[in-house]
Amino acid sequence: MGFSASIKAQGSQAEKMAELGHSYRFTDTVKSKKLLAEALLLAKASKSKRDEVICLTLSAFTYRRLHQIKKFSDYAEEAYKISIQTEEEKAKAYGFMAIGSSKAYFDNKEESLKYRLRAYTLFEKLRIYTQCAQVGSEISYLFSYGSNSKTKEYAYEALRYAEKSHDPESILHARLAVGSYLMTTAEKNRNNIKLWKSIIRFFKHTGAFIDANSTKISSKSNIAIFHINLAALCMLHARLMDEKLFLRELEAAAEISKKYGIIYIYGNSLGMRAEHFMLNGEYEKAKEMFLQGIAYQNSLPRVDNEVLANFYLSLKEIAAAQKDYASYYSYDQKFGKYNRLAYDKNLQNNLQNAEIKFESEKNMFRIRQLENETKLQKKNEQLGYIIAAVLFLITVFIYISFYYRKRYYRKQAENLRQQQINNKLKLDLLEKDSLEHLLEKLSLERRFLRSQMDPHFIFNALGNIQSVILQGDKAKAINYLSKFAKLTRDILDHSRRESVTLEEETVTLKSYIELQQLRLHDSFDYEFIFGGKITMQERIPPLLLQPLIENAIEHGLKPLENRKGKLVLTFEKDLSKTTMTCIIKDNGIGVEASKNNKKTKSHTPLATRITDERLALYSGKDPALSYFKTESSENGCTVTLHIPLL
Repeated sequence: MGFSASIKAQGSQAEKMAELGHSYRFTDTVKSKKLLAEALLLAKASKSKRDEVICLTLSAFTYRRLHQIKKFSDYAEEAYKISIQTEEEKAKAYGFMAIGSSKAYFDNKEESLKYRLRAYTLFEKLRIYTQCAQVGSEISYLFSYGSNSKTKEYAYEALRYAEKSHDPESILHARLAVGSYLMTTAEKNRNNIKLWKSIIRFFKHTGAFIDANSTKISSKSNIAIFHINLAALCMLHARLMDEKLFLRELEAAAEISKKYGIIYIYGNSLGMRAEHFMLNGEYEKAKEMFLQGIAYQNSLPRVDNEVLANFYLSLKEIAAAQKDYASYYSYDQKFGKYNRLAYDKNLQNNLQNAEIKFESEKNMFRIRQLENETKLQKKNEQLGYIIAAVLFLITVFIYISFYYRKRYYRKQAENLRQQQINNKLKLDLLEKDSLEHLLEKLSLERRFLRSQMDPHFIFNALGNIQSVILQGDKAKAINYLSKFAKLTRDILDHSRRESVTLEEETVTLKSYIELQQLRLHDSFDYEFIFGGKITMQERIPPLLLQPLIENAIEHGLKPLENRKGKLVLTFEKDLSKTTMTCIIKDNGIGVEASKNNKKTKSHTPLATRITDERLALYSGKDPALSYFKTESSENGCTVTLHIPLL
């Protein structure tokens, strides 16, 4: 979402120039960057910390729009660093807003909420209503992950402040926040027709407001997001589906996205239209949408490989539905090509973002250290004034006690200096521990990504699928190819996320187990059991169980000869309500027999070691200890582990 930056009558020349430069971020990026650079130079020349912070903040948000993440992060941190060194509340408000946005981008919602709430309080105090609307809207989005009442409160407060500002861009930003809350409410009350109609009216009023003020709104992405949201709202309720309105809104979103290069919204609009046609059985129209999107992508200077992979994956589904196997094969070849390119690009971006995040954490630690030193310096200055005043009074009224008083204050000053040295040593040790912990986590996450899919499993699965194709069973081959593609994409998607729902995790596990069944010729069955207090929306660390299931199948069930294998996964919620117990039980040959089959009996599986380390990181305990229990006999093996709920 865009940053509100309407030009005000008040404000310095540097501030006005920066706001003007920010307003060109969609229509003329060269002019936008030039004006922002000139505004920053002007602010530095005037030696105004307030103007410098505002220019840095607007530059940060402009480079976020241009997807130059390193510059966005650097400008945001510099704005915050300068803001805490001044007593000007406006500078502090902009600095808190900048660093809050940076924390949100790197998915640190708790820190982002803390800084944005501080910015919101200062903007309220200063009566800068445009930024109250901006920050209030962003806070409502952060609360949407947990507190519905807080989401509603901040969304409507943002709208109230936006209307006070009379700024069209701020009003649209706040109306989008309210619309997001109303869409969530609509999903939970599908049978309340009266509520649905009132929500549709709210969206239509927003559309009329955009039509009347489009030239005054610089955040073109917000306009496109509104059209996408209204189309999505139409799809939520089949009885109230207005197809003409739905298609018109998607067309409007697509036109704006193409004009201003908002690629992700353009892809969403095409995807939603194609999905609508596919649901209605209009496969040719859906195919036309996807081919149109592919042509548009190929015309861009930088192709988005992930979008192309998604388009070709959808075309594969259409070809399968039409039993057009020649087209299916052609689409599959292109899907494989762009999927590999997207994976390489995502991996590169993840590593770059990890490095930026790592540098950001180091910088923030140093900034906090500087902040603490500044506070300590102020305390020392205040103490110095007090000492001087006391010494003056002593000199005037009680000269005889001067010697003893002087020794006393010297001792106090020495104690304070020693305390300052001790605090610095503690901060240095804390920085070292924090950096080592972050390096350890990054190293573990990289090893965890490399351990997710055994190459032997991939080759064997593809070999079995090839065998099915050679046998002439095309439907079965397509089914398993789709399962294999979905499993691969799920693993890549989950590996980039901090947490997933239990439902998402079990869907991925079922896809993996069914492919193992194909590889081992259905030599075993499986079953999932969920306790009564378990809900499928519980959030857990992603891809935690797959390596353990692989061990059970590979070392326990695969060697079975005289009986059919059985794999049972049981999920139960613990009494603490902060963890979930998962029991993985198989009727395989057991651990001892499995060790006897191996050449090296002392080998510890990589998956077991990494799972231990991941659980230790989540619990904050000693990684040298084991955090799950294995029980084995000649009739199988049982692994019990306690998974933290996130």
